[in-house]
Amino acid sequence: MQTRRRFLQSSASAILAAATGSLAPGRVLAQSSSIALGQATIDVVSDGYMEFAVSMALPGSEDEAGELLAAQGLSRDTVRSDCNLTLFRDGTNTVIFDVGAGPAFLPNTGMLLASLEEMEIDPADVTHVVFTHAHPDHIWGLYDDFDEMVFANAQYMISRAERDFWLDPATIDLMPEDRQSFAVGAARNLGLIEDRIEAFDFGQEILPGVFSIDTSGHTPGHTSFELRSGSESAVVLGDALTNSVVSFARPDIHTGTDQDPEKGAQTRRQLLDRMVADKLRFIGYHLPHPGLGMAERDGSFFRYTPAS
Repeated sequence: MQTRRRFLQSSASAILAAATGSLAPGRVLAQSSSIALGQATIDVVSDGYMEFAVSMALPGSEDEAGELLAAQGLSRDTVRSDCNLTLFRDGTNTVIFDVGAGPAFLPNTGMLLASLEEMEIDPADVTHVVFTHAHPDHIWGLYDDFDEMVFANAQYMISRAERDFWLDPATIDLMPEDRQSFAVGAARNLGLIEDRIEAFDFGQEILPGVFSIDTSGHTPGHTSFELRSGSESAVVLGDALTNSVVSFARPDIHTGTDQDPEKGAQTRRQLLDRMVADKLRFIGYHLPHPGLGMAERDGSFFRYTPAS
């Protein structure tokens, strides 16, 4: 298994090199995406990126969203969503939040193994995999190209509401046709780890220093996590905030993949209020890599400030 895994990691590195022109950007990424949190360490691990039309990402509000994006020097027609996985190491546990998209989702995703190798992190050392939710770019990376579990030694954890939603056979009927594959894939992947996945409720300390936060709306059981070590905290957002401009400047604008758009907008506003009040750092799964930053008030709304 280790020989296959090493071969796969080398292949993934080659793919990353072909995509970027060299491995140097990966090495810079590894060096620049680690921060101390008390006695613990947070690393941001890239799984690549996705690109969508603004009309798909923010349907019904593409004109307003396009103006907001253009004002920041960004394309008004397409949005890029980086895929930033969080690794939390406290000296006892090595916890990764989500597993990326795997090899069969989109062309520029599935770079997790290459990124881990660049950061000299062995997947075998991961003790816990914690899911924010079960959309493809967060859970389809459970297995590699050889159908081997990427984090073979880990305990898996997901919110009870999220697990129950995707394992319900009726869920597929609640999905628009273009997202029915989400339901099929989530049920398949959760079923594959059914005997080793633990469900938790919102508001629990699910592991030492890891507290679950109800950020439902994007999915019925979507969870963010506050990481604490000593007197320091940071929040793993998942997909609670997905765009560095629109999600902050206009959190009320509906996101295309939110299962409950109204609840998603309410969640964004409440989360932003809390993060500003508590001056919390955060890691956004789809914010510009490495997704580390803070929120500040900007009149009635907010703005994203990347970590320096």
